[in-house]
Amino acid sequence: MIAAAEAAIDASAKDDQERARNRARLYAPPKGYGRPAAAGERPARAGMSMDQVQAMMASVAA
Repeated sequence: MIAAAEAAIDASAKDDQERARNRARLYAPPKGYGRPAAAGERPARAGMSMDQVQAMMASVAA
């Protein structure tokens, strides 16, 4: 389906540069995908807090 859309867009392009721009737009990731963190914004943490680690170690030791 994308190949048909690409062929139709290529047929309507006037030159190679326009074809390249159209192809880049066609295969670009969606807007907002992989948004970089804003300045000063901390990335989401994917681990345990120190309190959680200490509680886990205490339960393992018991």
